Parts: sequence; C-alpha cells; structure tokens
Amino acid sequence: MDLPHSAAGFVPVYPAETTEAFCAGHVAAFAVFGKVPTSILYDNTRLAVARILGDGTRQRTRAFSELQSHYLFADRFGRPGKGNDKGKVEGLVGFARRNYLVPVPHAASFAALNEQLLADCRRRLDDRLRGHSETVGEWLARDLACFHDLPASPYEACEVRTGRVSALSLVRYRGTDYSVPTAYGHREVMIRGYVETVVIACGVDVIARHVRSYEREDFVSDPLHYLALLEKIGALDQAAPLVGWNLPEVFVVLRRLLEARMGKPGKREFVQVLRLLEVFDLEAVAAGVREAIDRGAIGFDAVKHLVLCRLERRPPRLDLTVYPYLPRATVATTAARSYMDLLSGAAS
Repeated sequence: MDLPHSAAGFVPVYPAETTEAFCAGHVAAFAVFGKVPTSILYDNTRLAVARILGDGTRQRTRAFSELQSHYLFADRFGRPGKGNDKGKVEGLVGFARRNYLVPVPHAASFAALNEQLLADCRRRLDDRLRGHSETVGEWLARDLACFHDLPASPYEACEVRTGRVSALSLVRYRGTDYSVPTAYGHREVMIRGYVETVVIACGVDVIARHVRSYEREDFVSDPLHYLALLEKIGALDQAAPLVGWNLPEVFVVLRRLLEARMGKPGKREFVQVLRLLEVFDLEAVAAGVREAIDRGAIGFDAVKHLVLCRLERRPPRLDLTVYPYLPRATVATTAARSYMDLLSGAAS
C-alpha cells in the first residue's frame, strides 16, 4: 500500500494472490498506520471487482464489500489496461524490489520475512526525499491527521466455505485434503481459510486447525484425529496418518518397555496412552510418561494418574499391586536376637 502524498508505504508478501491474502494485506496495513485512508485507488483485480458493467460501474466481490463496509473507506478504480493511473504503486513495487529484496532475503517463514520488510518500511520514514525539507515520517503525520480511526476490532481476513467430511475423515479445501476427527464423518462443516491456517468447524465447535498448504493435491493430517481407529494391533505401525509423527523419545521408550513386558497387549496399552493426547497437551502427557518410567510403573493407568496429579498439583498415589513385574520388598519384624547375632559376629 502506497501513500502518494508522503511517499510512505507498506510492503508485505504472501504465499499466493488469494482473497484472504488481499484482505489480510489491508488489515495489516491499517494496523501499521494506525488509521484508515478515506479512499483507496485500485486496479481492476478480480479479488475486488467481480464484473465491469457497460457503463463502467464495478460490481464488487463479496469479500471486498465486507472489507470496505468494515473499515468505511471509499474506493476508486483505474481504467482497464492503464497502469499509469496508479504509477505510484508500480514505483513502490520497484523500489521495494531493489531496496528490500536485493540481495534475496532469507527467513524461516513468511511471518518472519514480513517482519523484516516492516522494519525496512519503518526505516524509510527517516529518509528525506529530494527537493523536500521534511522527512517521509513528518509528511506521514500530516497524512494520518486526515485519515479516520480504526474500528473496534479488525476484519477477519479469511475465505469462508461450506464442505462435507468424507468417509476418510477428510475435508477438501482449494484442492488440499485436511483431516478432522473420525467422529465427524459425513457431517456438514464450515471451512475458514486464512493465509497461514485452515480452521474447520462443525456447528459452533472448532474440530480441526491445520497449517495451510499451497501445494497441489496435498494431504494434511493430524495423527490425533485417527487414534480412535487404532483398535487392531497392526494398525499402529501401518496407519498412513501416523507416518512421520515425531513424538518425544520417552514415548518410544515406553512402547518398547510395554511390548517387552506385556507382549501384544502392550501395544493396546500404548495406544491408550496416545489417546491421552486427545484430551491433554503433549507436554503434560510426555511428563507423565517420563515419571512413570522413572517410577517403574509402566502402564496406561499409571501414566494417566501421573498426568492428572501433575495438572491437579497433588502427590501421586499409585497402587503398585497392579504391576506384578516390579520387585517386591519384604520387611521382617525386628527381633532382639538379631542384634545379639550382630554383636557376637562383631566380637569374633
């Protein structure tokens, strides 16, 4: 977004040119400036214009109409095919490419890259353009004085679609399949596609949240969604959604101990431990598993008890009689003769 009067600008990057990215860019720009411009000039992008009528009137898209109604700014559109109508924007794109993206920046994510670009945009506020006695930031202050205030809450920049859960507990959004818990098979759901996440809800309940994938025909799954199906012993090693599930090392140790001491039933015990992740977070369950291994109480009941005790901040009270493989300690009643035997042995 370019402010022609002050030459201030805001330049974010997104994985794709989508409706949610278009709206998210507006929301981010308004948040950075702290105000909303009274009017904005656009080209005739399909993200904002659904159709141009014969008299030149633009029919706006639903998402753009919602964004405009939320922030209450006026829109203006350039002539089709006339890039010079918005030459300042094209100039900002070239300036950002030459000064912010050369050499090619390296970042762990788009969010991290946008933080770098925001820092570059803020440093530009200290620049003084040729022929001007004031800095870009000082000119920007006069711009902001003419803008109007932000609304009480930001616009939710997402695309909303309806969908249906398949027999494989999958929901398709923009060509990618996302998993949901198996209990919601064949149900109608609401899909919210954000720039970085996909949120799936059934009624008022959010049933799945995934990192968004922009790959073609991709498959994004959460292993927790399929744990209820691991009733067969062999399914634990053959289930495709569990492939690549990187759990802490203590879970591997627990499974090895359960299978060594209990055989095939040990796998069922391990599946029950994994299903604790449906209720408790990974850190709490991993801590319970670690403590159970340290105590030698290897089993689902012990792990669950220790997790609950940790969350409720109370000391654990394990019934060790249910763990027959633990060594038994026998304490006999002390007799006086035992002390005499010790004394006589010391004397000799």
